[in-house]
Amino acid sequence: MIQFLYKYLFLLTLTTVAAFSLQASDLPDFTELAAKNSPTVVNIKAIPKKQEVIADKPQGMPFERPFGPDGGLPDFFRYFYDEQPGQRKKPRRDARPSQGSGFIMSPDGYIITNHHVVDGAGELIVTLSDRSELIAKLIGSDERSDIAVLKIDAPYDLQTVILGDSDSLKVGEWVLAIGSPFGFDYSVTAGIVSAKSRSLPDDNYVPFIQTDVAINPGNSGGPLFNLQGKVVGVNSQIYSRTGGFMGLSFAIPMKVVLNVYEQIKQTGTVSRGWLGVFIQDVTQELAESFGMTKPAGALISKVLPNSPAKKGGIKAGDIVVEFGGSAVDRSSDLPPLVGQQEVGSKVKVQIIRNGKKMRLTIVIGALKDEPEVALKSKAKQADEFNIHEKLGIAVTAINSDQRIKLRVERGGVLIANLEDGPATEAGLQQGDVILKMASSLVLGVQSFKNILRSLAPNSVVPILIQREGSPLYVAVRLGEK
Repeated sequence: MIQFLYKYLFLLTLTTVAAFSLQASDLPDFTELAAKNSPTVVNIKAIPKKQEVIADKPQGMPFERPFGPDGGLPDFFRYFYDEQPGQRKKPRRDARPSQGSGFIMSPDGYIITNHHVVDGAGELIVTLSDRSELIAKLIGSDERSDIAVLKIDAPYDLQTVILGDSDSLKVGEWVLAIGSPFGFDYSVTAGIVSAKSRSLPDDNYVPFIQTDVAINPGNSGGPLFNLQGKVVGVNSQIYSRTGGFMGLSFAIPMKVVLNVYEQIKQTGTVSRGWLGVFIQDVTQELAESFGMTKPAGALISKVLPNSPAKKGGIKAGDIVVEFGGSAVDRSSDLPPLVGQQEVGSKVKVQIIRNGKKMRLTIVIGALKDEPEVALKSKAKQADEFNIHEKLGIAVTAINSDQRIKLRVERGGVLIANLEDGPATEAGLQQGDVILKMASSLVLGVQSFKNILRSLAPNSVVPILIQREGSPLYVAVRLGEK
């Protein structure tokens, strides 16, 4: 019996070891990839202009608001170049250099890195894999995409990266980063693609690649490789409470990077396509109110005057489901597609209007400074108005002073009072301006009453409001009366 037990345990051990060995053999081997591509990666030291360091909150936190709706502990997306915590820059001689990474694009010395690595630098020093140091010239830098292009003059042809197709990346695919976290040159970290086409706050024109590759200060501007050793992205930001790696890192897709790189090389600047619309996501409630079977597309909540969208026939309430041959599943899909278009080009756009699909042709304009959408002063509120029970709100006409403050050119009614009911449940607020209900423009109080009277009880209706200067569609299920 004892001999049988020993034999059983021995066989079990062999089986376990074999299973682990088989599992280990299925994991990728990064040794050849790392050895082959390390010479294409560079370390970049950005020496600031004469600066003064004074106590303040840390730099590299572009988003100051809590990520979650509950306003809990502040989580931040952070740029991750090497900087002194708790300091900001003003003129002084002994300001500390920042460090980042980059990679070589051409044998004659063109290099890609992040804009925030070189921003404000008086001198740029590039260190190659053989430890030689060269002074770099800044060819151009683009803050919107966070991409910068440098040029060095090396005494020999440099080894360059091989470019990959970021569009062909799949969620779950292995990727690898090479960079200089905390100044440790040529550190290699690996992980998988966690998600694609991530839209981050204030980065509407970059559909980020999300990974779980360990990224830390000093990795900024470094390459993200696929298993074929091809660059598919540029490491740019992390999501962190502490400033260190927490499993969420974001890379700029090479499709975006190459567009910026070529423009900077040719002209030193970057131009982007512009449509001239305000957009929002289509929720399940809004999809139902627009007669759609499922939520999809980018809902147009406002069309700017004299914009390409206006000239091309796009209207508020249209839902863009395809742009230039690419599907638009979420509103965040649209800005990168527009931004990548050449100014002056003609683009086919498919929309849903009043439940029917339509095709329009838009001539793309040039993106300039985005319009201010914040409202600095609130409209005056009236006290007593009749409550319309289908919505549970009271409305009033908008006077000329209020139109200026609310930036409402014509039409609309102001929500003066609410009680518990459909409007409150949908999130409407006192001070909102109702511009449109269903597919009908609200021209005034009487127009509002007529439209409301024509709407079926218990139906779900899309209502276009303007709140603090910004347009927003809200789906409201009407009451019975």
